[in-house]
Amino acid sequence: MNFKCFSGLLIRIIVSVIFAGIFYTGWMAVAIPVLKSGPLFAKVLCWLLAPVVTAAGFACGIVIFELLPGTRKSRLRDIVLWPLAGCAIGAAVVFFFGPMLIVFGMFGLGAASILTKEIVSIKNQFT
Repeated sequence: MNFKCFSGLLIRIIVSVIFAGIFYTGWMAVAIPVLKSGPLFAKVLCWLLAPVVTAAGFACGIVIFELLPGTRKSRLRDIVLWPLAGCAIGAAVVFFFGPMLIVFGMFGLGAASILTKEIVSIKNQFT
C-alpha cells in the first residue's frame, strides 16, 4: 500500500468517525430527555436506535468519498452493513457494563469495521 492510498484510507476513517460523532450527539440530544421521563417503549426504542444512528454516521463519512469523481463506487448496502454490524456488536458487548458506555463499544468496533471494509475494498480493487 503506497502513501497516497494509506493517507486516503486514514482520511476516510477520520471523516467517518467525525460523522458518527455528529450523529451520536444528535441521538443524545433526543434520547436523554426521553430516557429521563419518557414511557418505557420510547426508552427501549432509543437504546435500540443508538447503534443504527451511529452506524448511519459512519456510513455517511464513507458515502461522501464515494460521491467524489474518480473514486470507487460501492453499493449503499455494502457500505451500511459493515458499520451497522460493528456498532450493534459494540453496543451489545458494552451495554451490560453500563448503558451509557455503549458509545465506546460502538465507536471502537464501528471504526474497526469501517477500517476492515476499506482494507477489503482496496484489496479487491488490486486483485
